[in-house]
Amino acid sequence: MTQPFELPDFYMAYPARLNPHLEEAREHSRKWAGDMGMLEGSGIWDEHDLDSHDYALLCSYTHPDCDGPALSLVTDWYVWVFFFDDHFLEVYKRPQDREGGKAYLERLAAFMPMDLATGFPEPTNPVEAGLADLWARTVPAMSMGWRARFAESTENLLNESDWELANINAERIANPVEYIEMRRKVGGAPWSAGLIEYAAGAEIPAEIAGSRPLRVLKDTFSDAVHLRNDLFSYQREIEEEGELSNGVLVLETFLGCTTQEAADAVNELLTSRIQQFEHTALTELGPLFAEKGLAPRLCADTLAYVKGLQDWQSGGHEWHMRSSRYMNGAGADGGPGAGAGAGPQATPAGGVPGFSMTPVGLGTVAADIAKATGRGAAVRARKHSHVPFQRVGPSVLPEFRMPFEAALSPHLNRSREHTVEWAHRMGILAPQPGVPGSGVWNEERLRRIDLPLCAAGIHPDATPEGLDLTSDWLTWGTYGDDYYPVVYGSRRDLAGAKACNERLLTFMPVDTDGTPVPATGLERGLADLWARTAGSLDRDGRRVFRQAVEDMIASWLWELANQAQNRIPDPVDYLEMRRHTFGSHMTMSLSRLSRGRVVPPEIYRSGPVRAMENAAQDYACLMNDVFSYQKEIEFEGEIHNGVLVVQNFFGCDYPAALAVVGDLMNSRMSQFQHVVAHELPVLCDDFGLGDEARRALGGYVRELENWLSGILVWHRGCRRYKESELLQDRAEIARWTLPVPNGIGTSAARISPPGWQSVRPVPHMVQ
Repeated sequence: MTQPFELPDFYMAYPARLNPHLEEAREHSRKWAGDMGMLEGSGIWDEHDLDSHDYALLCSYTHPDCDGPALSLVTDWYVWVFFFDDHFLEVYKRPQDREGGKAYLERLAAFMPMDLATGFPEPTNPVEAGLADLWARTVPAMSMGWRARFAESTENLLNESDWELANINAERIANPVEYIEMRRKVGGAPWSAGLIEYAAGAEIPAEIAGSRPLRVLKDTFSDAVHLRNDLFSYQREIEEEGELSNGVLVLETFLGCTTQEAADAVNELLTSRIQQFEHTALTELGPLFAEKGLAPRLCADTLAYVKGLQDWQSGGHEWHMRSSRYMNGAGADGGPGAGAGAGPQATPAGGVPGFSMTPVGLGTVAADIAKATGRGAAVRARKHSHVPFQRVGPSVLPEFRMPFEAALSPHLNRSREHTVEWAHRMGILAPQPGVPGSGVWNEERLRRIDLPLCAAGIHPDATPEGLDLTSDWLTWGTYGDDYYPVVYGSRRDLAGAKACNERLLTFMPVDTDGTPVPATGLERGLADLWARTAGSLDRDGRRVFRQAVEDMIASWLWELANQAQNRIPDPVDYLEMRRHTFGSHMTMSLSRLSRGRVVPPEIYRSGPVRAMENAAQDYACLMNDVFSYQKEIEFEGEIHNGVLVVQNFFGCDYPAALAVVGDLMNSRMSQFQHVVAHELPVLCDDFGLGDEARRALGGYVRELENWLSGILVWHRGCRRYKESELLQDRAEIARWTLPVPNGIGTSAARISPPGWQSVRPVPHMVQ
């Protein structure tokens, strides 16, 4: 069979190693699969299928250091999960039996009790029998925290198969962002990460399990595993199985390009995600350990887990190059790498026949590593080589697809005056005492930004007091977003910014009313807003909203770190963090909380609602990036802009990047409408929601529609992004900027006088 594309050169930074207990695991898994009923008579596999797939080889490459019994148990888990995948395909996906598939998946959760004393139902098929056996053999060695995490990732892996089935039924191909997010669940790599903890004997410490670095490490690991699998499995999934969930197909459809071009783009994204993994491990773990005061043993456990993730990447790639399950030029014809006989000796270390001209044999492995790491060098260098403050001209605005009619609150003008008075009273329209460069706003700038216009579109039905509160929150968040790059970014003062964040958290108490005395306008504004907001919320509501604000201010530190490194973010990391930097979670959580407890919390945590929210957030964030392109790239030297991220990733010009961003915005809007029209009704039926809860959920959807249309009205109506206003800001900086002495001992002589209005100084003004 002709291959649909040539496999690209892969970025691989670490050599694959093989566990010496391979044959023990092969023999054990063959017997175990037979005992569970997965082979002859199952209608899915026979012994030849199991041998040719060689999951023991996969596990021996991905877990090279564990002992024989642990390797056998991990191999059994992989035999089970691949059997489940093929069983679900044959029994439910191909017949398009959604109802039967849903009932089947729901029952599997009963085979993962937190307490083994609870027992298991009587298995009715090999998947249930295998899960009961594996769970009973694995969890005694693991903590309750691990059990909960692993059960959740297993349930995600199983339940999100329903999403794939629904897309097949609708003949719908996901957009790239939706695909990445859903593939993490249905693809199972987070599940594999849990088994790495078991095999390495190194659980993630509870103190850092929920931190950004650990989340990014797992997400980048997952994305890289899945994107690599998509490249190898495209032919089997698309041409043989009729699958639609494959990254190559997703980009081929989204970009309107050839299959080869899509495969190359997937490989670029795979490289970017691996390099994001490396960047996080090298730059974020150490500070996290110090911040949490983590004991040396727990630091060692975390690093052992990271090493396990690295081993899995390299070993998983090696297995894909050898397994007959995939398009690799080795296994399909029964040649080298095919089947159980394809042990590690079948292909010399460092090369695969037909795919590499790298020297092979004793002493040549470094040549292959040099080639593999070298191909990622251009990607890495491009991220750090952006020249700031380039002349780009006025932002080009595409036709925005906005299917929702905008409305404005009748209290807009009143709120405009209130917000100016409030900002003066909080002290954010003047320089902060003892803080150089902190005069980032004055009244004229605040009026030009016109945040009450945004609030009036987001909440057209708000009371006067409610509109004032929303306007003040938007004002405070936008002020903080402007304040951090100037006060901390220009001095590369990440420690000062982190200390500021820690102070801000003390002004949002969940259980008490006591707060410190505010020392700055930023603190004073937050203390006032929290007092006006928290009183109407119960304890859980305060906790949820506080977390949303905390995530937003933490994202400002992420921006400062990238600024200090002159590093344009990875595309996936950018979009996911952009939702926080834009304050989306904060405003959306306020909308949810305003609806009380009519809608069960599990509805808001469900996949469809989160997909709907993420689609709306991405549309709004990218809209902002389109409007602010000139402001950020030319006047501020910014690197956090979606259009610039696309330019950097694809190595393309501004018009091409803008077209990609516009298409992505439209695809996210289409997904938002798809979820509302097709997935939310099913969700309501599945949870048996009553009329009142359905009306409340429908009201939340309408608030998100107002949120989207209101943000577009604000962007079109405010004066924050117009070139004339940007030039006015620049002229004001020039008036206040004094000549800067040159020479030894003069670096501290730069003065930021009162009334300085820059978001960031431009180079020619300090020469």
